[in-house]
Amino acid sequence: MTPYLKLDHVDKVFTRGKVSSEVLKDINLNLGKGDYVSIIGHSGCGKSTMLNIIAGLTRATIGGVILEGREVNSPGPDRAVVFQNHSLLPWLTVYQNVRLGVDKVFAKTKSRAERDEWTMHNLNLVQMTHAKDKRPSEISGGMKQRVGIARALAMEPKVLLLDEPFGALDALTRAHLQDSVMALHQKLGNTIVMITHDVDEAVLLSDRIVMMTNGPSATIGEVLDVPLARPRQRLELASNPVYLDCRKRVLEFLYERHKFVEAA
Repeated sequence: MTPYLKLDHVDKVFTRGKVSSEVLKDINLNLGKGDYVSIIGHSGCGKSTMLNIIAGLTRATIGGVILEGREVNSPGPDRAVVFQNHSLLPWLTVYQNVRLGVDKVFAKTKSRAERDEWTMHNLNLVQMTHAKDKRPSEISGGMKQRVGIARALAMEPKVLLLDEPFGALDALTRAHLQDSVMALHQKLGNTIVMITHDVDEAVLLSDRIVMMTNGPSATIGEVLDVPLARPRQRLELASNPVYLDCRKRVLEFLYERHKFVEAA
């Protein structure tokens, strides 16, 4: 079966003057429609570079990204990114931050009233309609991330790219937002690629976990299937043997790579 999203023999080399650094080497990855895939690995293994290549923010040196049978090598609304830093415009309200993307993508296909309705629909998905008239400085970090997710979803992307979206949040807010993303994925069936450093987060949210070797010239060391039924409840999974086995296998992979770094 043809993959929905494919990374095909991707290499990435950064060059500054006469010095070149190979960050990624021969990355091959196939995703099906509706998959939730996490990318995990130690700092410097090229996770963010891989995400940026999928987003079209960085071009591969060799190879490329194919989405629904078409090569993509520049940014587009079919691939929306949510960064760890929410990247909201501070002078705009919550509503205006989401509406900005809606107007950009749907100016020719939706009327003004339809764009307003669609903006409110996506704010409702992340339970932020009550704060639609507030500015980013007036809401919490978790709420800002909800707005960032709403803005991304409002563009109706084929692929949602999450770059450590919960990394700057406290533990309780992080857990609530993870549950929200799980519920959205269950409801909307998005194809999601997420970068994380958190093993428990990766196992909780993902269908598959892509484990990266250490850089330079990082590549995919192993891809782990997470055969846990959805919807998932974090408290029930705490003692689930499948969850615990997946968690153990990721930790073993990262620990072995970490020892290699220390020995080098």
